[in-house]
Amino acid sequence: MFSSLKVAALSVLALAAGQALAESHTVTFDNRCGRGTPMLISQTGAVLSTGGAYTINGPLRGAIAYLQTGNCGFNGERCTLVETTLVNPSTAGSGSSTDLSLIAPHSFSVTTGFGYVGACAPAGADCNNANCNTAFHQPSDTFVQVACQKDNANLVITFCL
Repeated sequence: MFSSLKVAALSVLALAAGQALAESHTVTFDNRCGRGTPMLISQTGAVLSTGGAYTINGPLRGAIAYLQTGNCGFNGERCTLVETTLVNPSTAGSGSSTDLSLIAPHSFSVTTGFGYVGACAPAGADCNNANCNTAFHQPSDTFVQVACQKDNANLVITFCL
């Protein structure tokens, strides 16, 4: 009897640990421009992807993405920027958030959009000109942020829609 209780307890602990470690997010690119290199850069400045799908087992905080056409700085300067944090919500409103930014030194370069895949689909945004109302133009434009309050949010970033 004791050994079966012990096995049951260990099974519950293993299941709980597996669920706690199960957070995963994938960012993929759809480059329809026929030129350029999609870039995904971490908050610490590490290049996470140059076009291939990027999966992280855990949260992705403060990443940026853009299409490097030869005119962009390393942090997306002079280009349309996607900013994203992909994280499982621990409390109401604490989940993923993604936006487009044209706040200087960023500026419109190519039509850029993003969309969540899975539970939050079709939430997303597109920007097809320098005056689009779906991108940050100043820091107070917080209404352009697109949230996803579901676990394991994935994102597709598209260039030249």
